[in-house]
Amino acid sequence: MTVPEVIPGEPDARERKTPQRPGGAEAAGRLPWSALLAMAATGFVIIVTETAPAGLLPQLAAGLGISQASAGQLVSAYALGTVVAAVPAIRLTRQVRRKPLLLSGIAGFVVANTATALADDYVMAMVARLIAGAFSGLLWGMIAGYARAIVPSAAAGRGLAVAMAGTPVALSLGTPLGSFAGTLVGWRWTFAALSVLSLALIGWVVAAVPDRPGQSSGPSTPVLRVARIPGIAPVLFVVFAWMLAHNVLYTYIAPYFAYVGVPGRADLVLLVFGLAALAGIWCTGRGIDRALRKLVLASLAGFALTAVLLGLWGDVPSLFYLATVLWGGAFGGAATQLQTASADAAGAETDVAQAMLTTVFNLAIFGGGALGATLLETAGPTSFPWAVAALVALASTTVLLSRRHGFPSGPRAENETTLPRESHVSH
Repeated sequence: MTVPEVIPGEPDARERKTPQRPGGAEAAGRLPWSALLAMAATGFVIIVTETAPAGLLPQLAAGLGISQASAGQLVSAYALGTVVAAVPAIRLTRQVRRKPLLLSGIAGFVVANTATALADDYVMAMVARLIAGAFSGLLWGMIAGYARAIVPSAAAGRGLAVAMAGTPVALSLGTPLGSFAGTLVGWRWTFAALSVLSLALIGWVVAAVPDRPGQSSGPSTPVLRVARIPGIAPVLFVVFAWMLAHNVLYTYIAPYFAYVGVPGRADLVLLVFGLAALAGIWCTGRGIDRALRKLVLASLAGFALTAVLLGLWGDVPSLFYLATVLWGGAFGGAATQLQTASADAAGAETDVAQAMLTTVFNLAIFGGGALGATLLETAGPTSFPWAVAALVALASTTVLLSRRHGFPSGPRAENETTLPRESHVSH
């Protein structure tokens, strides 16, 4: 059975204060659209900054006097910065007011992207990318909890869907646009443009985003205890398996596309994927507060069908592009669905749980690249869909077994009143 754990030096469950809920327009049921869209724009900057080198490898290699393989490590450096910094950054800033912290994180991207644009050697570029990744870990760890804090509790999932919309927009439009701009004016101007965009975003946040307090003072819950809150471990496992599967396919879509010989170009495939992802996050926003569990299972089922179609009929153009649409639709709402599940389970420890989710997410990016490379060199591109299918099966099974904690049935508003809101341990 599970019983509430009383952490020394902290009030017990009956004495804890619930997180401050919004008042005014938000309390009346209206979403603060401008504030949420500013958070979505923050996610857009984060993702485009992360993925920009992937579309600029030849220019980066030529400009820094390195190989394209070395230039590709600029993406890995960013992910490494996120993995290392996410949890410590959130724990160190837990008491800081949210708006100044958000502004500081965006300012970090101004500095890091400017340093990248001005880098005259590989080492400086790598350091700038590590710094950008560290600020990414901070921002991803706090945005979900911040977005939920400024919207009505019953609409927290919908509000988070809006705040997370920057990710599919960046993948579908931002990254290809950055690559195209780099081809026209050079990679340095692409990173300079991201700095200018970040400066404009600072002004938007100052004008539109309401402030919220950080967590109350007192000893923080150890990370391992947060991981033992019922529902957190299943959510993190699903994040890892799902994102590992996605990154195997996304990172190596070009060699798979070339292998099956479907008409078109790899960048067109990614555009189709990105546009379908926008539809996926729209559907998630419509239904997440009513049926989170069903949405997660439906998304995983769509991804599983993608794997089957690509594995059996990947060389049939119509089925290949149908699979791409299913894949994008399934992925579009994934971040919002998993962050909502994590936040619902974590309760007062939302920010730490989100930092853990960010860390696992980026570990999956690392793992997807490594696993995909191994499969490519040993079994060939035809193995990608079946590796994806196996990982999706593991994720789906975990969701099915996590009916009580992690991915409970029913509307979120009902679950929030019954799920544990503090750390638990099993005995």
